[in-house]
Amino acid sequence: MIPRYSRPQMAAIWAPEHRLRLWLEIELDALEAMAEFGRVPASAAAAVRAAAEHQIEAIIDAVRIETIEASTRHDVIAFLTHVEQVVGPEARYLHLGMTSSDLLDTAFARQLTEAADQLLAELEQLLAALRRRAYEHKDTICIGRSHGVHAEPTTFGLKLAGFYAEFERNRRRLRTARGEVATCMISGAVGTFANVDPAVEAAVAARLHLEPEPISTQAIPRDRHAAFFAALAITACGIERLATEIRHLQRTEVGETAEPFARGQKGSSAMPHKRNPWMSENLCGLARLVRGYLVPALEDVALWHERDIAHSSVERVIAPDATIALDFALHRLTGIVERLEVDAARMRANLDSTQGLIHSQRVLLALTEAGLARQDAYAIVQRHAMEAWRQNVPLFDLLRADPEVTVRLDEAALSALFDLAYHTRHVDRIFARVFGPAEN
Repeated sequence: MIPRYSRPQMAAIWAPEHRLRLWLEIELDALEAMAEFGRVPASAAAAVRAAAEHQIEAIIDAVRIETIEASTRHDVIAFLTHVEQVVGPEARYLHLGMTSSDLLDTAFARQLTEAADQLLAELEQLLAALRRRAYEHKDTICIGRSHGVHAEPTTFGLKLAGFYAEFERNRRRLRTARGEVATCMISGAVGTFANVDPAVEAAVAARLHLEPEPISTQAIPRDRHAAFFAALAITACGIERLATEIRHLQRTEVGETAEPFARGQKGSSAMPHKRNPWMSENLCGLARLVRGYLVPALEDVALWHERDIAHSSVERVIAPDATIALDFALHRLTGIVERLEVDAARMRANLDSTQGLIHSQRVLLALTEAGLARQDAYAIVQRHAMEAWRQNVPLFDLLRADPEVTVRLDEAALSALFDLAYHTRHVDRIFARVFGPAEN
């Protein structure tokens, strides 16, 4: 991922140096497990560990390893060759009975779980921001829209509570996906453990806080990874949905919310008055990118026989790019939510702008309950609603002048149907369903 959208914590997980450190640790853990079970001399394992730790900076030399790889055309062999050159002849015991995928897939599992942990931490920050702002605006009345058109009243807090619930589901999905990819494989060529004891795999898995892969071939099954990238893609969809809402609400004609705007910030190189929702637009673009990485991850599932490397080139790109982009997007979205400007007065003005049309359903229901056939009641209310819209006059005034209405609803009963509080009376119950019982 380009530096513009990379945060240091996540980028570090995919740095070549971190990958090499993971490779070294996995090889050392496997060697020590083999020594424990009598496969190699304990003295050799201790000597290799001591030499590796003493010369760690010399071993973690990505440039040197790439130079060797130019000849070997094999990254793991290049790494092992370099380690043996630095550590000495005792390093011949490294990788005993293992295949390259044992090292690559196990290290990849660690990188994915580390990335998941970082994403989960960012999700926690976003959820906290959404919760705080939802409670802040629990009773901030605004219009709900369907098809982009005024529907019925809601509150801005309920809008945010809905997004909170969605990101809570995303958090659960990502936790599950983390477990899917947190598997270790030290099973040798084609996964039969012919030249490495299953106990070695179990020992390495425990040291790395992973689970042994129940059955592998010469690769960890890629349905696990597809599930991981699916969780990232769905989370990106949630980011875009919230960002799109903010973009719509910041339109000049709506003006109900606005992204934070810093001192000295410029909105347009040509028009000084512009204040654009550029961060939300940016998030919509990044979400498209993250979703785009799901299809290649799905196509990686169908590898040939016990192993091919068609997935390798894909994962080298999509794993860092998807996790780095999503990390950046979650962090940016949290900042937007925390500092989002909410114009409650504009929300109320927009709600009132349609002269009471938003109460049409209540009038329809009241007339039906008063004995009028539903379709007849609908026709009466719709006729007056269209007239109110065309003439820009209050719907209430038209209804109270219609004998077909007043014969069933007196003015007091009709007026009660235009009470906004009716629409928000269950807000506390909905909040309890989303956030749990109210805090004292």
